[in-house]
Amino acid sequence: MNDTPRIRTVLSCTLLAVTVTAGVTACAGGDGHPLSARPFDAADRIAFNAPEGGGKADPEKPLEITAKGEDGRITDVTATDEAGHHLAGELTADGQKWRSTAALAAGARYTVRVATEDEDGAPGARTFTFETAPAKRALTVTFGPEAGKYGVGQPVTAELSLPVKDRKARAVVERALKVRSVPAVEGSWYWVDDKKLHYRPKEYWPTGATVTVTGNLGGVKVDDKVYGGESKPLTLTIGDRVEAITDAGSHSMTVRRNGEVINTIPVTTGKPGFSTRNGIKVVLGKEYYVRMRGTSIGIAEGSSESYDLPVYYATRVTWSGEYVHAAPWSVGSQGVANVSHGCTGMSTGNAAWFYENVRRGDIVKVVNSAGEMMDAFGNGFGDWNLSWDKWRRGSALVAEKGDPTATEDAKARLRPSL
Repeated sequence: MNDTPRIRTVLSCTLLAVTVTAGVTACAGGDGHPLSARPFDAADRIAFNAPEGGGKADPEKPLEITAKGEDGRITDVTATDEAGHHLAGELTADGQKWRSTAALAAGARYTVRVATEDEDGAPGARTFTFETAPAKRALTVTFGPEAGKYGVGQPVTAELSLPVKDRKARAVVERALKVRSVPAVEGSWYWVDDKKLHYRPKEYWPTGATVTVTGNLGGVKVDDKVYGGESKPLTLTIGDRVEAITDAGSHSMTVRRNGEVINTIPVTTGKPGFSTRNGIKVVLGKEYYVRMRGTSIGIAEGSSESYDLPVYYATRVTWSGEYVHAAPWSVGSQGVANVSHGCTGMSTGNAAWFYENVRRGDIVKVVNSAGEMMDAFGNGFGDWNLSWDKWRRGSALVAEKGDPTATEDAKARLRPSL
């Protein structure tokens, strides 16, 4: 193939003064073709491997467009789907073949525009459309929580319909999941496991922010014969910054709204053997009435620690049953001693006030307890107990860029499974 471009001399156009009986000479190139001539129909000059007549192309195969014969060449190809995404491709130096270099989307309709020229340099054009077959395996994403208003600590979740283990495939998925906040914040996804991701900003969400979550995986090739499906977008609004800090050592809870202390409440937390978890938790929900049994946390029925109690104004902070709730039976110990089985107890009046003044996503932090640290995942939202550096290492995109701070453990999570 000859890589040397053709060189044609183009004559400059000159307006001539003529007599009233003279004609006007059109501007023309050195090959004699008018520069203003419309491209000829190049339908019989090119061939392509996309099926015609309603057939659907296999998205696993590249699109190929070939010039027929040796007396013409392809000069340009643009292929675009209905979403406006361009299909990348390469044209050979001799202009005889164009081939797509990116994966075709599944279940998509493409419009392809081909520009050509004949042996004399006359321009030709052809436009055609084709559709690709839908994916046999579609990876869909469900975002959470449900739309609504939340506190500044609420993470965004993404549940995948199929497991994704390969590092490169994870990067494809993550790149398509967009979280936008107004005002803007720095944030990142974290792969909790093969089917679940969490997103949080570096710091808590700004008060009054609007958070929009979208997935752009539709038709995108994720892995071997797995393509992305459509996902329903999600919008959250963020309320005031409400933080409840419980000091298990001083048996006191301090509640702040937007940095200002709005209440100080005497409490009791977990006694030895049932110590309340330390760390940052996020309000998961509120239940006016809950029946609490010792058997739910492994206490044998009939033992000295057994209990079965009606509980009111219960604000949940872990899935395993840790609440902030009314505990009228322990009022004498509130502010003095820790006597609960792990929950944070307070008077009925204080519990009702707390219940009315917090929402899902608000922060509940416990310090100075003899208990273990709140798990980052699996028992609620302990996401904020990871440092920002550790959180970023859970992103497939950070690992893809070769972040030198990434730990071997983080890399192992993203390594392809055999």
